[in-house]
Amino acid sequence: MRKAKPKKRIILPDPRFNDTKVTQFVNMMMWEGKKSVSYRIFYDAVELAQNMGQEDGYELWKKALNNIMPAVEVRSRRVGGATFQIPTDIRPERRISVGMKWLILYSRKRSGKSMAHKLASEIVAAAKNEGAAVKKKDETHRMAEANKAFAHFRV
Repeated sequence: MRKAKPKKRIILPDPRFNDTKVTQFVNMMMWEGKKSVSYRIFYDAVELAQNMGQEDGYELWKKALNNIMPAVEVRSRRVGGATFQIPTDIRPERRISVGMKWLILYSRKRSGKSMAHKLASEIVAAAKNEGAAVKKKDETHRMAEANKAFAHFRV
């Protein structure tokens, strides 16, 4: 076990929406330390999502993120030589970060012109409870439901 818990880093809110979640999302999306490029991609994607859907782009992104965030996940645990997949509840911070990671991952896997277009189409799909990221969440929930019998091994 660790000697001390690492300190939580303070994330500053983004300039346009004044939201720390947006900054966290942009930081996850960033490649090679190019934060300004990442911000531009995010803001363009939000505008494109607004044009695709009939809602405000930022609200659409928040709705999409809420639809993607998983409530439970399975974790491997060895009990008596056998490995079991044990369903566990997810901490709120982890729910958010896992949801963001899935949104970025499946946006990158989409086919499209630019990352902004891919991200916008994944946001719109997730807001409608469609798309690959929502499918991943449903799959995770199904796995947890299937392994509910092993929940008593939880620590």
